[in-house]
Amino acid sequence: MRVRAAKLTKKKKVIEWRSHEPSRLETFSDAVFAFAVTLIIVSLEVPKNFADLAETLKGTGSFAVCFTLLFLIWNNQNLFFRYFGLKDAWTATLNGALLFVVLVYVYPLKFLFNVAFLSNQYHENGAIKAMITDHDVPTLFLIYGLGYIAINLLFYFMYRWAIRCSAEIGLNEIEIFESKTIRDIFLICSFIGVVSISIAYLVPLNLVGFAGFFYTTIGPAYGLWFGYRGRKRKKVFPNTELHFS
Repeated sequence: MRVRAAKLTKKKKVIEWRSHEPSRLETFSDAVFAFAVTLIIVSLEVPKNFADLAETLKGTGSFAVCFTLLFLIWNNQNLFFRYFGLKDAWTATLNGALLFVVLVYVYPLKFLFNVAFLSNQYHENGAIKAMITDHDVPTLFLIYGLGYIAINLLFYFMYRWAIRCSAEIGLNEIEIFESKTIRDIFLICSFIGVVSISIAYLVPLNLVGFAGFFYTTIGPAYGLWFGYRGRKRKKVFPNTELHFS
């Protein structure tokens, strides 16, 4: 599955694959990601009546977003191992830390999007109650932001380590340039997380939602950064097709 997922693009890759078969480390990682998906599943119990079914389906939107985010993390990790094929102790340590953060990150992630998709309401003994108070929202953004920052920093250090091992694994100059581009986008995303947390604690409570909306800058950040690096790459390495996998 890992190999097939990484082959979804038909464009020429700048970084050639150095690993084509999953290692034991990747197999273990897959098991952890599978467990994480299990933790965010809408419901493990089959609804007993239509009312239960309707209540269960309310969580579909939250599950879809959480599943998508976990898949993106898994895919980034998959591409890293396809590109570099590293199996050393430091890579295993960073990957283990990544998996740990993912598992800790699951419930805050699910809670955050449940609040968003369920209008901050849940039912208990027939009464409708708030899932979180206004005063706790900044802390929720802090918890989510720290997880987001940690995951991006771990990817940053994984790519940084791969670049340091460039001679050992045989990266050429173009591949090093590409690896640095990918490495630094993770650092940029970490900065976005820091700014979001800052917004959550600096603005009035009635405006704290802007801390969440600030994550929409991720898309433009990707576009601007890869656009800039693409133009620079064409100058440094002319006559080479640009593709960021």
